[in-house]
Amino acid sequence: MMTAAISRFPVPEIKDMPKDIADRILAVQEKSGFVPNVFLTLAYRPDEFRAFFAYHDALMDKPGNLTKAEREMIVVATSNANQCQYCVVAHGAILRIRAKNPLIADQVAINYRKADISPKQMAMLDYAMKVSARAYEVGDEDIETLKGHGFTDDDIWDISAISAFFGMSNRLANVTSMRPNDEFYTLGR
Repeated sequence: MMTAAISRFPVPEIKDMPKDIADRILAVQEKSGFVPNVFLTLAYRPDEFRAFFAYHDALMDKPGNLTKAEREMIVVATSNANQCQYCVVAHGAILRIRAKNPLIADQVAINYRKADISPKQMAMLDYAMKVSARAYEVGDEDIETLKGHGFTDDDIWDISAISAFFGMSNRLANVTSMRPNDEFYTLGR
């Protein structure tokens, strides 16, 4: 079987990348045992790589009321709606690991409304999906619904920003034809 390219755009060799980007990629490889293709694909445009991962990290690696697993749920549900194979597969793996649940990512990706999640998480994903597909319809009633489930203004901003950021990420992954690493399919199972 021939392996497809990881991107339809040029993918630089790590040795040819700016040092800060190469160092980050090597650190990820050291931690995970492989280099996720998103790093290699985005390294084609170094300034955008830096901006992308700075915002990604600000959203996904921060402390707050949303757990890291809940942040990943948002990514998986909205990425499925945007038909982003890379993000569903990659972030599905991260969700399985962070939630310590081998079933949750598939449930959330296929139909989060039938997933084994709490009513609060269901409200979070309902809102995230609205932001992802129809942000122009978001109104005060949506915010009040989330507050009724105990979400704070900062939580609601985080849900919104994660949904919006991954909308951009999903589109870029689809345009580049970014291929998920084979390793992601078995992680956390």
